[in-house]
Amino acid sequence: MISPDVIIAGAGIIGLSTALELRRRGAQVLVLDRGEPGQEASSAAAGMLAPSDPETPLPLRPLAFLSAKLYPEYVQDLETVSGIKVDYRRHGTIAFIEGHRVPPQYRRLSSEELSRMEPAVEARGSSAFFVAEDSVDPVMLVRAALAAAKQNGIDVRPHTAVDEICARGSAIEVTAGSQRLAARAAVNCRGAWSGAPVKPRKGQSMYVQPQRRGLLEHVLVAPGVYLVPRSSGKILIGATVEDVGYDRAVEPATIGGLHHAAAQLVPELASTPVTESWAGLRPGSPDDLPLLGATETPGLFIASGHFRNGILLAPVTARIMADLVMGKPAEMDVSAFSPLRFAAVKR
Repeated sequence: MISPDVIIAGAGIIGLSTALELRRRGAQVLVLDRGEPGQEASSAAAGMLAPSDPETPLPLRPLAFLSAKLYPEYVQDLETVSGIKVDYRRHGTIAFIEGHRVPPQYRRLSSEELSRMEPAVEARGSSAFFVAEDSVDPVMLVRAALAAAKQNGIDVRPHTAVDEICARGSAIEVTAGSQRLAARAAVNCRGAWSGAPVKPRKGQSMYVQPQRRGLLEHVLVAPGVYLVPRSSGKILIGATVEDVGYDRAVEPATIGGLHHAAAQLVPELASTPVTESWAGLRPGSPDDLPLLGATETPGLFIASGHFRNGILLAPVTARIMADLVMGKPAEMDVSAFSPLRFAAVKR
């Protein structure tokens, strides 16, 4: 086996996208994952690509909009190399907003427009707005990224938990069980398992399968709930944000509450059975901004803390991290996301 130039810890969509970008630039890459690749937050996500979301922190918005702009090419590349369609939908989002500041990208809909666009929806007095945003199926996206990694000669090793990453002279040593691996650089992409200050933020979600295919065309977002239609006819309903550590229990009362909230928007869903429910652990940070860049350990980088935006930010994160790992400046200012901002606080 060829010795890797870069070892990536974590085979979620951030780790896999970074590996693919580094490989495109000529690096030999080894990816290690504690479980089955992509089975943590990436596959549990809803897949909304929402840079205009009012809850997106202000410093993150330029990054979010750039990544959304990169998405069509990113998806095309993955689908071409892997042969797997990722259900990239460009139908837009309808948001129901009550008393909040409306982003400039949002266009108010009349009741007639809403009825024409989504006949099954009942606004119940809330103002409806349209925004041109996309969605993707994260499960298919990860599957395509894994297949693309294999096609590109990237070694992805499942069930290989990283225990320690440290500097050894001019190299980085990664310990995974009984294995000791060395490379020029390593990138920590372990999501909620990245270590402090990253912490898990639990989110419970579910799928329903309406009898009537095509019940919804657009993503729907309302206070406390969102609905993301898939081309298969399934509808994802999510999601909570819970600070409960690594607890991944699915709670029937919580799933029932989300189902009820969705049925308030789409009454036909009240009688639609839940076909699947799950809980994922998003990687959060103290200021809700990602950690992107070099750490205090020479040769060790981190790309984590993406919270709700890991799927959206995958293309731009891959480019930023590949630049930094290869010793180039990032294409945009990423100083707000420096991991060292937390190291300075600890002192």
